[in-house]
Amino acid sequence: MYDAPYRVSAPAQITESPGTHTEKPMTAPSVPTVPNVDREILREAIQEEYEVVAREPQRGFHFHTGRPLAEILGYQTEWLDGLPEGSIESFAGTGNPFSLGTLAHGERVVDIGCGAGIDSLIAAGMVGPEGAVIGVDMTPSMLEKAQAGVRDLDHVEFRLGFGEELPVPDGWADVVISNGVVNLMPDKHEAFTEMARVLKPGGRIQIGDILVDRPVPENAKEKIELWTG
Repeated sequence: MYDAPYRVSAPAQITESPGTHTEKPMTAPSVPTVPNVDREILREAIQEEYEVVAREPQRGFHFHTGRPLAEILGYQTEWLDGLPEGSIESFAGTGNPFSLGTLAHGERVVDIGCGAGIDSLIAAGMVGPEGAVIGVDMTPSMLEKAQAGVRDLDHVEFRLGFGEELPVPDGWADVVISNGVVNLMPDKHEAFTEMARVLKPGGRIQIGDILVDRPVPENAKEKIELWTG
């Protein structure tokens, strides 16, 4: 489902009027331009910010966090029941990937940018012990909180890594989820290509994220503070 190349040969679009028959090629999608931003510096800035969210979740930020955020985003109370408070309090997502559908029993799930693990643990409850969940994050302090929340769940694990270089085998997952992460990756094509790599044929993507409704000037895309702010 997601393993097709980004550029494809478009089929002909047929338009007709009385007495005529013409064919006009459809326009193929183009690969978006990658912003001219230093990815390593951007990653460091993001890690610094979410280090604070992990260590001091009650500090107060320019974005919502924790249980109040989960309520705003429509997380069901029963999803949070029994989850460790440490995973909930450092939740800093932007959407609800489960609003696109609950996960099926026995499915394999990759959670990109899992943070303190709230979505991974919810996913683990949905897929059950016959399924499996791998949460990936680049901020060690977030992974520490996520790992602390695993408790006696044998079908959940957390790995240090980047969304563009997932430490997951090819074709392993039935579902890829993420929450507020793709918007922080400069190269969207690379991000979705990596998701496609780890998905089984026919697998699916369920993400919650931020979209802008107008073009962002190229010089603005180079400012680290606008990515993290």
